[in-house]
Amino acid sequence: MRKISLLLLFIMPLILFGQEKNVMTPELLWSLGKVATLGNSPDGKILFYKIGKTDLTTEKTSNQYFLLNVDNGQQTKTDLLGDKTFVQWDKNGIYAIKGAELFLSTDMGKTWKTVSSQLKDAENVVVSPDGLWIAFSKTISFSKVLGKEIYNDVPKSTAQVYTDLNIRHWDAWNEGKVSHVFVSSTNNTGAPVRDLLENEPYDAPQKPFGGAEDFIFSPDSKSILYVCKKKIGKAYAQSTNTDIYAYHIGDAKTTNLTEGMMGYDMAPAFSKDGKKLAWLSMKRDGYEADKNDVVVMDWATKVKMNVTSAWDETVDGGFSWSTNSDHIFFNAAIKGTKQLFSVKVPANLMARISPPVTQITKGAFDITGISAQNGDHLIVSRTDMNHATELFNVDLKSGNMKAVTHANDADYARIAISDTKLRMVKTTDGKEMGVWVVYPPNFDPAKKYPTLLYCQGGPESSLTQFYSVRWNFQLMAANGYIVVAPNRRGMPGWGVEWNEAIAKDWGGQPMQDYLSAIDDVSKESYVDKDRLGCVGASYGGYSVYMLAGIHNNRFKTFIAHDGLFDMKSWYGTTEELWFANFDLGGNYWSNPVSKSYTEFNPSNYISKWNTPIMVIQGGIDFRVPIEQGLEAFQAAQLKGIKSKLLYLPNENHWVLHAHNGLVWQREFFSWLKETL
Repeated sequence: MRKISLLLLFIMPLILFGQEKNVMTPELLWSLGKVATLGNSPDGKILFYKIGKTDLTTEKTSNQYFLLNVDNGQQTKTDLLGDKTFVQWDKNGIYAIKGAELFLSTDMGKTWKTVSSQLKDAENVVVSPDGLWIAFSKTISFSKVLGKEIYNDVPKSTAQVYTDLNIRHWDAWNEGKVSHVFVSSTNNTGAPVRDLLENEPYDAPQKPFGGAEDFIFSPDSKSILYVCKKKIGKAYAQSTNTDIYAYHIGDAKTTNLTEGMMGYDMAPAFSKDGKKLAWLSMKRDGYEADKNDVVVMDWATKVKMNVTSAWDETVDGGFSWSTNSDHIFFNAAIKGTKQLFSVKVPANLMARISPPVTQITKGAFDITGISAQNGDHLIVSRTDMNHATELFNVDLKSGNMKAVTHANDADYARIAISDTKLRMVKTTDGKEMGVWVVYPPNFDPAKKYPTLLYCQGGPESSLTQFYSVRWNFQLMAANGYIVVAPNRRGMPGWGVEWNEAIAKDWGGQPMQDYLSAIDDVSKESYVDKDRLGCVGASYGGYSVYMLAGIHNNRFKTFIAHDGLFDMKSWYGTTEELWFANFDLGGNYWSNPVSKSYTEFNPSNYISKWNTPIMVIQGGIDFRVPIEQGLEAFQAAQLKGIKSKLLYLPNENHWVLHAHNGLVWQREFFSWLKETL
């Protein structure tokens, strides 16, 4: 009996240990499956999607492909593409590309026939509804910028010569090349490939992120609609006025469908019956975070209607037409989450009566995309602060949801989940502000926890139930930190006025909002008030630098990633000047000088810095160029402040390489452990 008791005493801890759940790690985070929809059958009953997995040794991603029966949820693994890349799935069949050839399969990948061999170096391939035309984008040389092209006797020269702005964008220098949309025939392979923007120095799709969504065929296959900002140089760098153009294939004539609409006009999409065109639209030129509305045009009469004009929010994602063409579904931020909405499109756009917007889903999650409709159900992508993207089936009548993919269920089953709560906090000007508080797994309110104030970038971007491989709240909480994430001024989901309030006031009320949030949560007994940290990137990095000079010793440590440190030097080196002009209130040599360069300039508060700070900077970040991080680190070093610089030479405004991402996470938590 004694032997059995001793044996149990030895075994029981092992059993209990085996039952305990682990927590999220950087390695697990980067190796999670990434779910992405590719296309769906014309009747909406079969969804084609992939799950990508990153190999942490090679940094390469391998994909597995699946077919999902939307009616019964049955999933089948498939290799129907073989070594080809998916293009689209329509009534003609499944299109895929390999090299310069486009293939078509009418029997679910069993056999393929070549429909074009004219697609060398083609990107973003789109096939017309009748299958007779192919549109694609391609990069071409347009002007001579490189010294070795200007002078033919200096082939080893690395010189670049410019006489106007738009010299670089996001993470690439302008080398005299532009992206154009081309069209070719499938039934006349000898016909020349046509450039829709021949002899025009403009980009379509838009740089840096435009893709196949920037050009579509009309339902009758006679026209190609494309998005373009037809400006160059200084005008391009200071404008957000993109337009939607219709190129008629028959006579090669182009019409501007959005002439006089001065802001972003993007993502055109026809209704299923082909009678109406919808797109996302902003009103003001130069204001990239303006209210994003859905505008609908009658294709025959060209009458337009803004169907979301009366709604006091902004479309914060994509949209999709209903199968019966009388509704538009879209996702948007609302009260710290992203939900699914619908708006009824009037049959007569001359009615001028703003239709109501209806919220379909509710809950502590984000709807991040719309994949397909099948009757009274939609397939959507969804995340929350504890789960990466999965596909869900939404009942449009009730809003109820059911997961239809389970890419990471096994991984999440092994780890403890964090609790997330939306807390309402009173601001210094008497407003109610939503603040997400994320608690460590197995949270014990009797204990005290170090706490991080998270500062969101943007600055006018939503702070919702998002899931990121870098700024991952689940991972922060798993390392023992409470995370305080305020929906401060400037964030969608709390009304247009709240969203716009940050413009020209970066260092004003938003800073007070941050301090209100951390002060309110710090009243809780489980918050260790002597161990508060502050972290953020982009505008969040700006916020860190700003708070480092005005926090009155609240924080014990700071981490800023690609943050704006000196507003004068930033204005002089950033590339999208429309953003700087609108949000800062103009340049720094104007009279009077904007507060953005004086009262709201973090570098003016260096004399008050007294707290350890870690600076992270990407080497090819042209949005917030390298001198911002170097200036901040050098100032901290010369002041004798404990500081660290993490420099990522091949990263832009984000961290896209898995190994760099792992170093980022390890250095992030190492710094916090050392200083907090």
